[in-house]
Amino acid sequence: MTVFPITTRLKLLFLTLLSTALLLSAGARLGAHELLPTIADVEVTEAGEVALELQINLEAFLAGIDLDAVENTNDDDAGPDYTELRAMAPQDLASQVPELVARWSAHPVLVAGEPLVLVQDTLNIPDDLGLEVPRISQLRLVADLPAGAETVTLNWPVGSGPLVLRQQGVEAPYTGYLDGGRSSPAIALAGGGAGSAMETFIGYIPVGFDHILPKGLDHILFVLGLFFLSTRLGPLVWQVSAFTLAHTVTLALGALGIVNVPGSIVEPLIALSIVYVAVENIFAKGLNPWRPVVIFAFGLLHGLGFASVLGEFGLPPGQFIAALIGFNIGVELGQLTVIALAFLAVGWFAKRDWYRARIAVPASCVIAAVGAYWCVERVFL
Repeated sequence: MTVFPITTRLKLLFLTLLSTALLLSAGARLGAHELLPTIADVEVTEAGEVALELQINLEAFLAGIDLDAVENTNDDDAGPDYTELRAMAPQDLASQVPELVARWSAHPVLVAGEPLVLVQDTLNIPDDLGLEVPRISQLRLVADLPAGAETVTLNWPVGSGPLVLRQQGVEAPYTGYLDGGRSSPAIALAGGGAGSAMETFIGYIPVGFDHILPKGLDHILFVLGLFFLSTRLGPLVWQVSAFTLAHTVTLALGALGIVNVPGSIVEPLIALSIVYVAVENIFAKGLNPWRPVVIFAFGLLHGLGFASVLGEFGLPPGQFIAALIGFNIGVELGQLTVIALAFLAVGWFAKRDWYRARIAVPASCVIAAVGAYWCVERVFL
């Protein structure tokens, strides 16, 4: 029987896993869509009503997808229902919206001393998008305010996923971020509810952390790719420092609108960066002189990915720096947590002779295969 050298066997293992990933990509179900946060603008109208204007993926809500638990329609049992709704003409989809509005009134979503009954005002459903693109509709709801009402509270239902809530038409407006099942504070209808710099800073730390753990699986795999090259503190610090510096730069530039690269370009490149670090782990036995430079370049890409997240949220104009720093610290805490968990899981074996062959290389093969799958998925699906 032929016995291949260890390097050849490693290459064969990697190619096998990579081929499997590509085949899985080719057979993945069509109609998968990334799920984005809902954005809600609330204001008092000249007619004395409270208006709630939503930028919303109606198909996800109507299909009953658990937006608290998944980030892609294929990850939920209701995915086929979503795909069917996504294929509907705008007028057919619009006929189902009143039922959703009625559920929100019964919840109730808005309270101003008493539950408010929401009424559909306007609805704009785009009809010029390909089926592979998520359709974000504009839904405006209004409700009569009780006499003497001074505040309004928004109760976001369980399963509705993240919500960016922004007050409009007043000075010092409230801006907040809610997960499904959470409620906003009482928002002063006359304005003045903007958080302090410290409140904003603290409030955006968990937002940044959440986009690493548990939602940032691509960023988690990239950090693990750095970890599996070497668990020695020196190489790890060099790599993480280069990555942190780079994504901080593009995170700031992207959030300020100075740099704007479409997600259709950034996301496949992020997946390729995962493949690169993992493949290099397989064939390199230590930190090459150029690795920090490469990691820095990839950090620029990941920073653009984070910036798109902040762009969706809409940073509070008066607290931009505080929110940006808080978000970035949350991201860093998430990355450090990933490294700490990796140390707890396999760091004990790092000094064993068999660690690289039995743990680091196989783990890197899996990371590379997943990255390759994502790259194909993000380009073609």
